[in-house]
Amino acid sequence: MTAIETISQTRAALTTVVARFRDEGASAVPVVFGDHRKPEAVLLSFQTYQILLDIAEDVLLAERVRERDNHDTGERTSLADLAAKLDINLESL
Repeated sequence: MTAIETISQTRAALTTVVARFRDEGASAVPVVFGDHRKPEAVLLSFQTYQILLDIAEDVLLAERVRERDNHDTGERTSLADLAAKLDINLESL
């Protein structure tokens, strides 16, 4: 884990940190900081943030797929059958 900076150290170095994030992108080491060196927040490059969002979305989608798979009864309905059941004319759409 990276060293934990104080809030004042992080504030003083913010311009340098942003420049490093700009130069290094996703490979830039995040800055962990907080009062009394207790980890409370993290600064990371926007590229890293986007990657983490994509991963989180993939994990959530995988969970939904697993949940649906666990409750799958195997019963299938075609669009035509569903439209007929709901009295919808697919030709008029």
